[in-house]
Amino acid sequence: MSTTRTAARTHWVAIRAMLIFTLVLGVAYTLVVTGIGQLVLPAQANGSVARDASGEVVGSALIGQSFADADGDPLPEWFQPRPSAAGDGYDGGASSGSNQGPENADLIAAIEERKSQIAEFNGVAEADVPADAVTASASGLDPHISPEYALLQAARVANERGLPESEVVELVESRIQARDLGYLGEPTVNVLQLNLALAELEG
Repeated sequence: MSTTRTAARTHWVAIRAMLIFTLVLGVAYTLVVTGIGQLVLPAQANGSVARDASGEVVGSALIGQSFADADGDPLPEWFQPRPSAAGDGYDGGASSGSNQGPENADLIAAIEERKSQIAEFNGVAEADVPADAVTASASGLDPHISPEYALLQAARVANERGLPESEVVELVESRIQARDLGYLGEPTVNVLQLNLALAELEG
């Protein structure tokens, strides 16, 4: 009888502890953290959603996307992102790099092919094509490119849109994001945000 009571008491203590911790850590903590996120950093807490001039959601500033036609060919009137090895390109459900080393023959061939294509597409020498233009990021989702790659594309975009090149260059320069905390990483340009600004530039 005593053993039965002890077991019942032990189980009841365990159940109460589970319920309390579920409410505190599973419900209350989640609500508090969510509330703080919504108050302090609402844009980031909601996925850094990017909208066009009409307010329509066109993507996330945290995930890159392709600016290509139905056949996968890059659209010359838009700034182009770096390559992506995530699924069919920038697939958030298949985030990954190619996992190919710098001496991998397939990777070397792909880089050389991309370099040739980008040079021809932008009307520049292959030697002027920066590394991020021909290599994918580790996640395959990086929405950023280097300022060098963005500026390399300015003449082509300006020509396609009938805009002064200086105006497009100025737009790119206004969108350059500095190093994090002033010293971490390299300056970058968010391609989606740049293209949204480009669309607004044309009205």
